[in-house]
Amino acid sequence: MSTVSVSRVKEFTYPKLPPYHPAENYPELARFSQIAISDEHNVVYEGLREIFRLQGYDADRAGTQSWNPLGWLVKPGETVFLKPNMIAEKHKLRPDWDYVITHGSLVRAVIDYVYIALEGKGRIIIGDSPQTDSDFGKIAEHMGLQEMKDHYSRTFGFDIEVIDLRDEFWVEKDGVHLQTIKLSGDPRGKVLFDLGPNSMFAELDPRGKRYYGAFYDVEETNRHHANGKHEYSISRSAVEADVFINIPKLKTHKKCGLTVNLKGLVGINADKNLLPHYAFGSPTTGGDQFDREDAATKLENSMVQFAKQVLLRRNPLAQRVARSAKKLAYRVFGDTEKVIRSGNWHGNDTVWRMCLDLNRILFYGLPNGSLDPERPKKKYFSLVDGIVAMEGNGPVAGDRKEAGLLIAGENPVAVDLVCAKIMGFDYRKTPLLLHAADPHAFALFDQAPERITVASNVSAWNKSLGGWQRGDNLKFKPHFGWAGHIEEDH
Repeated sequence: MSTVSVSRVKEFTYPKLPPYHPAENYPELARFSQIAISDEHNVVYEGLREIFRLQGYDADRAGTQSWNPLGWLVKPGETVFLKPNMIAEKHKLRPDWDYVITHGSLVRAVIDYVYIALEGKGRIIIGDSPQTDSDFGKIAEHMGLQEMKDHYSRTFGFDIEVIDLRDEFWVEKDGVHLQTIKLSGDPRGKVLFDLGPNSMFAELDPRGKRYYGAFYDVEETNRHHANGKHEYSISRSAVEADVFINIPKLKTHKKCGLTVNLKGLVGINADKNLLPHYAFGSPTTGGDQFDREDAATKLENSMVQFAKQVLLRRNPLAQRVARSAKKLAYRVFGDTEKVIRSGNWHGNDTVWRMCLDLNRILFYGLPNGSLDPERPKKKYFSLVDGIVAMEGNGPVAGDRKEAGLLIAGENPVAVDLVCAKIMGFDYRKTPLLLHAADPHAFALFDQAPERITVASNVSAWNKSLGGWQRGDNLKFKPHFGWAGHIEEDH
């Protein structure tokens, strides 16, 4: 039976000074030859220790110098991949953005306990694949990752690796792609996986759908997802790591309702254009790009597809015209933060399939690009940053939600189910969660959601998920394309 722990902290603030040292000399840190203590109150460190207590990790030694709460997961000499949410260096509409990405203080606290379990022998990698137009350097700077690297190198002679997993950075202006800059990507390379009949898209193959990925080159996306082939390009570092620790942000999401662990695995991709995000058209024509079929959506779709084909030629004049035309189009057809387009609604039948494919690759994928149902699943731990979360138009344009939560567990489906419950969302109305436990050759979860055990310092949550009352949630506001379709009935 899966156990998910939920720790609610009393303050909705993060420490401000990287590398985010603990505010107390906790007994288990005494094994470090040198321990730095911060003058700042570090509620994140306190919350993480409470998570470990709730999970019962190394309970017999808790509170002693020999406490090793991640010893069950991490062994000396192993490679541990930490995957925070590093989607973008800014909020789409506002200057504040501590609710857009995982806060660096949580990454630092996890590093300390991983290092304890490694006994100083092994490797820690921090990696993600942000949006293609995001500045990885600015994100890493905001998170304080360099200060963490410097602290561990200087104090312990231990190198922490930080990797931008993308192969490309896209220069955009006014929402128009202007230039592609090649990046070094994962130094270990990437692995191409073809899920074939095991893909969640396989059942749609006879319907001849055409998918949009992340770029104007629609043909590339559909070459990798057609005729029984369903290919993904995945970071080799994530595939080869002995342990994968997901540290996502608790947020709503325009295409799949919420983004936590399952959706967050888009961040282990090297090539986002191989990720189907929606199928062209409306439900009446077999697509999920729009929620309806009318003259306006037909005209918009034809204009957009034509414009993207022109922009593929990278003509400077066409790019200038497109930037002006896009502003005009928003005035005519409506702003994306107010009008349903691009699969940003509860009828998206594409993204949840892509997310489940990616999770199967992580848990069962081999470095040679095959999946093996007989191999032991990837060792995995999830720790969700919900101290300051996002509601509304997530994942980059939503509203600040001071939830004060850290949520953790050993199965991404179980953790995401608990997150949905806390947010006030019904998993049965969320295809990503509804289908995550479907029978499959490469199973992700095989338990009734109601039987998940929740261990929490909030008494109303400290019971099985099926025992929660309808009012036992924080009533997150969903994305407007999901409003009225994802909430629990009250």
